Amino acid sequence: MTEKTAPLIAWHGGQVSAAQRRALLDQIPLTLWLTGLSASGKSTLAFALERELIAQGRACYVLDGDNVRHGLNRDLGFSAADRAENIRRIAEVARLMNDAGLIVITAFISPYRNDRAMAREIIGQANVREVYLNTPLAVCEARDPKGLYRQARAGRVAQFTGISSPYEAPERPDLTLDTARHSLEDAVAQLLAVIHAGQERSVGWAAKPNV
Repeated sequence: MTEKTAPLIAWHGGQVSAAQRRALLDQIPLTLWLTGLSASGKSTLAFALERELIAQGRACYVLDGDNVRHGLNRDLGFSAADRAENIRRIAEVARLMNDAGLIVITAFISPYRNDRAMAREIIGQANVREVYLNTPLAVCEARDPKGLYRQARAGRVAQFTGISSPYEAPERPDLTLDTARHSLEDAVAQLLAVIHAGQERSVGWAAKPNV
């Protein structure tokens, strides 16, 4: 923020507290941050988890890497600087969604530790659960649903994570999953366990029926 714009911008506090939002939704908001190589299973797992949470009557939403680049981040490329800005914007959106009381599931490669640390700081350390999809590169390449690995190997896609650009694995993730070794149902169950563990102070969580 520059000196010229600073006097024009002020934070406006609302009249609804976080406790009131929690009571309304019977849940404690958090962000489940899924990170891993392209085709590691992030989007598939995120949307399956969202479907299960909605079936349980939970207010949640998926922020998916491809979807966000269609709109909010369509001006960004894949340089290190643009990747960092991509994650910064997503973290700000996740923070606002958490503030509204939602459970947020993000599905982004987010290859750099510093960027993921920045996201955690923006969202709030206590509100983030990092999930590392440690699916082997060979498996991801074999899946290659968009043909991106094939193009990267041919030199037609620059700065492609895992091939021509690095992926920095999380050092202390809250959960590690290899989608080549776990079924979708099992992986969703493990993610639900992580979410449930963060709902200990939510009185209505366990009692809320499926809808």
